[in-house]
Amino acid sequence: MKTQLKKGTLDMCVLAALSQADSYAYELVSKLSQGMDISEGTIYPLMRRLQNESWVSTYLVESSSGPSRKYYKLTEAGRRELETMRREWQEFVAEVENVLRGGPAAAIEGAQQ
Repeated sequence: MKTQLKKGTLDMCVLAALSQADSYAYELVSKLSQGMDISEGTIYPLMRRLQNESWVSTYLVESSSGPSRKYYKLTEAGRRELETMRREWQEFVAEVENVLRGGPAAAIEGAQQ
């Protein structure tokens, strides 16, 4: 279950991290891995997809210790999408919490059984 939840929320987590500061992929993995299990192999396809959705843009920054780094920046469309995702996430969590506490949805389900 946790794997499926992570897949469903990873876009939101990446957009949230980028809302705080522009970042390159490895740095994003480092930040996110402090709170969840994520690998570099997961982040690169995800970043391409977010770029295709126009939720992030990229720019290069020269590095003194190697090749230039591709930085990702949240676009205005990405900010709007993040707000939508946050709202939907909060609604979803509230619905699940309500059921877990035995709220109206749980009562309806119990009556149907």
